[in-house]
Amino acid sequence: MIQNIIDNLKNQGIEIDLPQSHLIQKMTEALPQEKSFINKFKKNKLNNTSFYIWGEVGRGKTLIVKSFMKILKQNKAIFHYIDFMQNIHNELAALSGNSDPLNHIAKSLSKKYQIILIDEFQVEDVADAMIVANLLKQLIKLNVVLYITSNAHPDDLYKDGLQRQKFINAMKAIEKYLNIYKLDGLTDYRTRNIVSINKENSNQSFKDKDIKLILEENFAFKDIVKKKFKVNSREFSCKAFSNDFLWISFSDFFNEPNGSRDYIEISKNVEWIFLNEFKYCDDNSADTVRRFISFIDICYRDKSKIKFFFNDVDHNKLYTGKKLKILWDRCQSRLNEMQTSEYLI
Repeated sequence: MIQNIIDNLKNQGIEIDLPQSHLIQKMTEALPQEKSFINKFKKNKLNNTSFYIWGEVGRGKTLIVKSFMKILKQNKAIFHYIDFMQNIHNELAALSGNSDPLNHIAKSLSKKYQIILIDEFQVEDVADAMIVANLLKQLIKLNVVLYITSNAHPDDLYKDGLQRQKFINAMKAIEKYLNIYKLDGLTDYRTRNIVSINKENSNQSFKDKDIKLILEENFAFKDIVKKKFKVNSREFSCKAFSNDFLWISFSDFFNEPNGSRDYIEISKNVEWIFLNEFKYCDDNSADTVRRFISFIDICYRDKSKIKFFFNDVDHNKLYTGKKLKILWDRCQSRLNEMQTSEYLI
């Protein structure tokens, strides 16, 4: 089984390192025998079959768990955390008036799935904090095997959140039923994958469907039709976003009344920024260009990871006006550098 998983990962260009190999071994050892899968719990005592896997971004957490789950024959489901919570909120709304809606939802999930992956787990809302902690506890009691991936240790979730101690207490109650595993490693696979895009053919034109595929493959994010995102309590246009990336249109986003405060927040909180739908600009579009220059200055200062999809637009000729020439010359130099592997890695 372990070799099958390793071979699957190798086919995706992943060379397994020691921490990854150790994780696969631990997950394999924790599995109950298939014949006793449904009755895997001893009387009055839960086995440590579920895993909470955390570590820095791009270390292969999602790839490893997905490859592991492909080998398993039991009924299973894969959710991004955002989608998982959206489904739960929809169910809660439908069960309004029920005396114990979370218990009903947990039982419904346990009947459909024996294994559930919740990817990119990151609690940021007080209501979600209490809902998800109690739901996970009920799912484990109902014999559902959980695989949870996150960038943060459980103790570091929901930092500075309202009523955080209640959330921590609820999480502590289920931690004893989870294998908490930190996945260390030296290779940032996500960055490597994104940097390698169109390396062989720099003239390739990427349509929206191509960018969506890149996001799905690297961020395990399926529902990426998001038209607005919020920063500094204001909404702006976007193509898609999640906890880890923001996809914006040059033509739309930089025509809106945003500024350096917004760019600072984006740079500080988003791992990857994707930019497309560029258009040529002159002094009639000076405000758009000025915002873009400020955005690039801040992202360059913070060494933010950006993937530009210029397609048929020559970025060296993106601005042909005179008003902002001095500022643009610096921006153009930074654009050239920000597209290099050396900058991104």
